[in-house]
Amino acid sequence: MLPTDGQDLTRLWEIHQAAEWPAGVGSREGELMTLDTVVSGCATYYFEEHELDHQRVAILEDCLSDLEAVLPELAEEPLDYFERVKQLGALLLEAGRR
Repeated sequence: MLPTDGQDLTRLWEIHQAAEWPAGVGSREGELMTLDTVVSGCATYYFEEHELDHQRVAILEDCLSDLEAVLPELAEEPLDYFERVKQLGALLLEAGRR
């Protein structure tokens, strides 16, 4: 069963799925693409299984740390996109720790 605040997570996931890859990502594009893919994979797993295993919780913690390090380097358009990825990861982490 999804947590009661799952509506926020669901809505954010819907927004993210509809978003296009941002322009102007720069030299860290490969790293950011990987982070986006991993967080999205965790979201897919969560919505299928209604939980996250310990391995995915640890992966999300690492992704959030990596995102925190790279966000200050991003221009406005990619910053908005990856702040959403970070928020999605944080909500997933919160849900996965329950």
